[in-house]
Amino acid sequence: MALILPSHNDRFRLHPVAPRLARMFCFALLTVSGALASFVLACATPFAAFAVVAAAMLPLRPALLVVTGVWLVNQAVGFGALHYPIDGSTIAWGFATGAAALLATAVSSAVLRTLPQGRTPLALAVTLVAAYAAYELALLAATPALGGEGAFTAAIVTRIGLTSAVWLAGLVAVCEIVRLVDPLIRPLRNA
Repeated sequence: MALILPSHNDRFRLHPVAPRLARMFCFALLTVSGALASFVLACATPFAAFAVVAAAMLPLRPALLVVTGVWLVNQAVGFGALHYPIDGSTIAWGFATGAAALLATAVSSAVLRTLPQGRTPLALAVTLVAAYAAYELALLAATPALGGEGAFTAAIVTRIGLTSAVWLAGLVAVCEIVRLVDPLIRPLRNA
């Protein structure tokens, strides 16, 4: 799988498209995925998986911007289409979720920088564990002020963690498909 074999001149783990298209591709992939996840999962959007993919494709600043875009889409779907209540608690939890997603992205970037370049599937798995832990701990830290401690049972945290793992695998699979198809459609784009 060439997708997960890093090039020798950079630290990024995922290479589905040419580097000049990576930011746009990552933004499109994750915002569409974020919208889909928001409709399907509502309050269980796999932000840790999105953080890992963004950090594996982009430098930290663009990764943070992409994850912010995904969070904004999530909030738009939640408040606009799913009719989340517009009250102080719900809005505060929205901001806490955004902050946790950004923390997960920063942690993902830091972990990927420290891990050796080889064995990328293992590196992505380790990074997801770290990102998910940071995400959940950030949300848990908000509970004294915002309430909601009941959402942090072992069963719920495990289910959301497994959901994030499945989403990460799916996003990596999409990246691999795009990487395989891109050389086939490139001549058509240039014609």
